[in-house]
Amino acid sequence: SSPCHKVSKVTGKAQDTTTGPQGSSNQTGGVVVRVLFGKAERAIGSVRFRYLDDPVITEASPAESFYAGGRVVMVTGRNLDVVQRPVLAVWVEPVEVQRMTCRTPRVTPDLKIKGVWFQMDNVRIHFKSIIVTDDLISISVADGSVCLSASQGQSFSYFPNPEFFPLNREAPNAPYRFKPGGVIAVEGQHLTRAISRHEVTARLGDEECEVKTLDHTHLYCEPPEIQPASADGGELPSLKVFMGSLQVDLGPVQYDSDSLLSPVPLAAQISLAAVAAVIILSVLVVILMRKSKQALRDYKKVLLQLETLEINVGDQCRKEFTDLMTEMMDLSSDVGGPGLPLLDYRTYAERVFFPGQHVAPLTRQLDLPESRRQTVEQGLQQLNNLLNNRLFLTRFIHTLEAQQGFSQRDRGYVASLLTMALHDKLEYFTEVMKTLLQDLVQQYVAKNPKLMLRRTETVVEKMLTNWMSICLYSFLKEVAGEPLYMLYRAIKYQVDKGPVDSVTGKAKRTLNDSHLLREDIDYSAMAQTLMVKNGVEVQTCPVKVLDIDTITQVKDKILDQVYRGAPFSQRPAADSLDLEWRSGQAGHLTLSDDDVTAVVHGRWKRLNTLQHYKVRSSDGATVALIPRSQSSGGVGVNQVFQTGEKTPMLEGEEEEGLRLWHLVKSSEDPDIPKHRKSSMRDRERAKAIPEIYLTRLLSMKGTLQKFVDDVFVAILSTKRPPPIAVRFFFDFLDDMAEKHGIDDPETVHIWKTNSLPLRFWVNILKNPQFVLDVQVSDSMDAVLSVIAQTFIDSCTTSEHKVGRDSPVNKLLYAREIPRYKQLVERYYSDIHSAASGCYQEMNSTLTELSGQSFASEMNNLVALHELYKYINKYYDQIILSLDEDSSGQKMQLAYRLQQVAALVENKVTDL
Repeated sequence: SSPCHKVSKVTGKAQDTTTGPQGSSNQTGGVVVRVLFGKAERAIGSVRFRYLDDPVITEASPAESFYAGGRVVMVTGRNLDVVQRPVLAVWVEPVEVQRMTCRTPRVTPDLKIKGVWFQMDNVRIHFKSIIVTDDLISISVADGSVCLSASQGQSFSYFPNPEFFPLNREAPNAPYRFKPGGVIAVEGQHLTRAISRHEVTARLGDEECEVKTLDHTHLYCEPPEIQPASADGGELPSLKVFMGSLQVDLGPVQYDSDSLLSPVPLAAQISLAAVAAVIILSVLVVILMRKSKQALRDYKKVLLQLETLEINVGDQCRKEFTDLMTEMMDLSSDVGGPGLPLLDYRTYAERVFFPGQHVAPLTRQLDLPESRRQTVEQGLQQLNNLLNNRLFLTRFIHTLEAQQGFSQRDRGYVASLLTMALHDKLEYFTEVMKTLLQDLVQQYVAKNPKLMLRRTETVVEKMLTNWMSICLYSFLKEVAGEPLYMLYRAIKYQVDKGPVDSVTGKAKRTLNDSHLLREDIDYSAMAQTLMVKNGVEVQTCPVKVLDIDTITQVKDKILDQVYRGAPFSQRPAADSLDLEWRSGQAGHLTLSDDDVTAVVHGRWKRLNTLQHYKVRSSDGATVALIPRSQSSGGVGVNQVFQTGEKTPMLEGEEEEGLRLWHLVKSSEDPDIPKHRKSSMRDRERAKAIPEIYLTRLLSMKGTLQKFVDDVFVAILSTKRPPPIAVRFFFDFLDDMAEKHGIDDPETVHIWKTNSLPLRFWVNILKNPQFVLDVQVSDSMDAVLSVIAQTFIDSCTTSEHKVGRDSPVNKLLYAREIPRYKQLVERYYSDIHSAASGCYQEMNSTLTELSGQSFASEMNNLVALHELYKYINKYYDQIILSLDEDSSGQKMQLAYRLQQVAALVENKVTDL
């Protein structure tokens, strides 16, 4: 037995006791209770005290509270019923914090930082040994900035100084003109890399210019209303920015109010001012007071709205991104192997070489009468031999380009035909391309070299595009294809989660302001049970759609989910299937975009939706896709698009003037002139509430940000060696610049941008269907256009300036573009600094590509036959050009071409 340690309450009838440490037991079981009264002792035989197992706590949550306390903590465990008075206790002690401030020492950029520490007399404390709180410490110094990250053991880092531009960049020697009442905008680079706004001060003359905003490229400060005096005795005050020990003088500032003073004598000025004040003072005071108060209220209101908007969008982005990553998780496990629907090389080349052509030369056969086939093929083989003569080929191209009727479309077509014809001789093709490019450089150096390769205005520019496409196919397959596909899937998933107008292509979830569905449309997501026939078995699977989807949209979404991850070409077309709504044993109803139940109001006819048919998931909707019968072949919507506007008309009802609509009616009439359409669009845009549609754009952008970053990094990373073709061609451009005495780095940067990002990568980003076996809808194309434009903006050398009048699509990625620009600059710089002389390696690669099996898939004879059509059209001019060249005369090039003409089309010649 153990004595009770403490008597809590003693009465004549009852006694409460509490066991203490001395009354504890190391085992469970019953013991006799004894009570001591001074020296007297009494045993209570009828009562036995039982020791039970100690309480055990297995879980307690939540694990945080505010200082005032009172939060309920739920405790889970065993033997908790034994405890009579559970108490949650906290152990506290007074906190004494001593603070001091230290200025970072100055260093020069050419020195390597080995360590940073605090020297406390004889005690040395390194930053790596300090446990830092969650706050980020950042300091700016004279020749560099210091940043200490918030974690234990993190090194103290120095960065290059922020770069400031003069206030008056156009005329640095002239003062900056400032209108009182506004703010001064200071431009620069890396302004926030290692310092916060609260650590920056600015002074205009001898007074403070209050820093209002600081971001990566801009500092905004509000100067005094009256022009202050100069701090150094000069005529005008200078604006100086202080960042730690760094002081930057940005130039003198002159208030516009001073320049308005005329050289009238002071007394006359005072008199005139007094007279004017008497007349207008009373009116101005009232107006200005009202306007200033209203402006202040509006300013505060806008700030509050923006802050609320940013918080709400951030929360929404995090939720959307979590949902998206969950959706993408299953897909990502399949990608990288057979799950990546990469196009075979022949289809890829066909789409890149001949975009927009339904029957490209790669898939056509030579259509000739059998009696002429052997002779024509013999002539085409001789033409092939002629094309392998560099003089003939260059003369042929230059002669075509000199003809007035040789259009820009013809130039691209001929370039792709030549690529096909010479695909098995890529070394020769590359040498010819270099020769033509040297001629092109010569032309642009005499005019404006920065415009070279900007557009496809010559045959060689399209040849370059095709050459890049050939050489980078393996890079797409091994590196860039996967992140591009993940971006495509992420966009498709996000767009399909919200309403999409099937007529206009506008969507609620988009990045493109002009393709944004601004109207608030009531809709709900619904789950349907799809019946799938697998052999003789009928299986069911859930599919997600929206109740406002058209029937075609429902079929597309069902096919997307059933054939998830499969190439688009391997799944049935939506037009070949009917959607049946099934209820019970006999209830089968075929749903269609257009039928006798469609609603018609005036000249508008609405497409049918699930909502129209009263299909509800609460009723356990069951649907099935069945092959379309012949009788229902005309039920679907056959769309005839009018010129200038994507508004489909129903076939058979076009004469009646019926116009289709889905979610919103188009506000434009096709008969309205173009200039009036633009003004109507402006009015429509002005009616939209910015907080609503900006939230939609920002949410979409935040959700897709990781996928956009992954694609850009895959394209521009130099962690693995860049493709040999890129290194080879950039080296060629550097040589051309050196040869022609171009020492402006911006010009060479533009050449490289125009030859690779603009000519190849933007095309791939805008058209993933060129590389992947996927379908790109209009609403997805609108999103991809914004991403492609962002990539273009990131490759430019000019500063990405945005303001309140900038397009929304430009504003959307304004913060990310400086980071992307650094990626591009580092990519170009790393390739330039790498060892040159990769010509031998390039030739080996070209030889390998020429000998691969897909080179033989190029339909050589069809390409030659198409090229001959241009020879026939400009036959006399080409013959004359060949005769004018002495080398061509020695090689009898004109005669050989006449022989080709005689064989291919029985052309009679005088030789």
